[in-house]
Amino acid sequence: MRAARLIRMALLIQSTPGQTAAALARTLEVSERTVIRDAQALQEAGIPVRAERGRAGGYFLAPGHRTRLTTLNPNEAGTLFLSGLPSALRDLGLSAAADTARLKLTATLLPSLREAAESSVRRFHLDAPAWFREPPTPDVLPELARAVWADRAVELSYTRPGRDGGAPAPVSRVVEPYGLVLKAGTWYLVARIPRGANRDGGWRTYRVDRVTALTPAADRDEPFVRDPSFDLAAHWEERSAAFARTLLRTTVRVKLTARGLRRLPFVADGAAIGDALASATAPDPSGLVTLDLPTESEEVAFDQLARLGADAEVLAPAALRARFREQASALAARYGAAEPDDGRRSGVRQR
Repeated sequence: MRAARLIRMALLIQSTPGQTAAALARTLEVSERTVIRDAQALQEAGIPVRAERGRAGGYFLAPGHRTRLTTLNPNEAGTLFLSGLPSALRDLGLSAAADTARLKLTATLLPSLREAAESSVRRFHLDAPAWFREPPTPDVLPELARAVWADRAVELSYTRPGRDGGAPAPVSRVVEPYGLVLKAGTWYLVARIPRGANRDGGWRTYRVDRVTALTPAADRDEPFVRDPSFDLAAHWEERSAAFARTLLRTTVRVKLTARGLRRLPFVADGAAIGDALASATAPDPSGLVTLDLPTESEEVAFDQLARLGADAEVLAPAALRARFREQASALAARYGAAEPDDGRRSGVRQR
């Protein structure tokens, strides 16, 4: 454990000289005191790590020194060959470059590591798109990927869904493309609106399959300056969670048995579970718990809670409770007979 951390620390100092103990501690998820002790351990191992004080201080390697710790072990080599999704690389127009990179990497690996890489490819395949549909690749995706790589502002023409069932609205906008995200087979662009007149400089997310045209932004010959603090994965996770919560427009009060409470996370939206459990009351004398479940609509709530059967009782809204009552009556009538009528009692001959 510590040996792996020491190697990582040496590589961090080599790749980004001048990192402070605090910065290294955050990256390595240890205390600053541990970073200081690890620096001493690296020095004792013959790696010339030095600490400099002052505003421009931090940890550095001796001038001209480079570690020889960049050799991959079998696990690292195997993982590296799994790091790209073949379909995603193809959509981005990068499959040829990725194949060439893998060939170059393979040529540099020791035979034992080469076997590990080839073994991982034979055993694992990452397939991002969802089942039962083959999402089309947007025509503009490769060009948009090139703009992302080059930090070039572009003008998008895209179709925005109409409000309240209205006709889709065409829109054009100049954006700074920061990153592309593949989610369940659908590509999304994360972009920033350049600051200016009537522009807030905020972040936007666009479905790439709704982009109808893409051109270089006028009067933007130079690459835009990326925000160095921007983290695409963290941004996507935060915005995805916020978007999921905006869909939960209806609240259902429901009473659950202990079994229903355990099964709730398997039938309800993940974004709603935390708020629902936080609202739960203490069990009553019968062991039943009452909570408020956020959901998209009464229709969605009916489909979700129906899966819990008798382990759930809807208390409000009244219309949803009435719907469950009607379903219960229909089920009671359907299953009220002691034995099912398979047609024999009515004189229908079975073949």
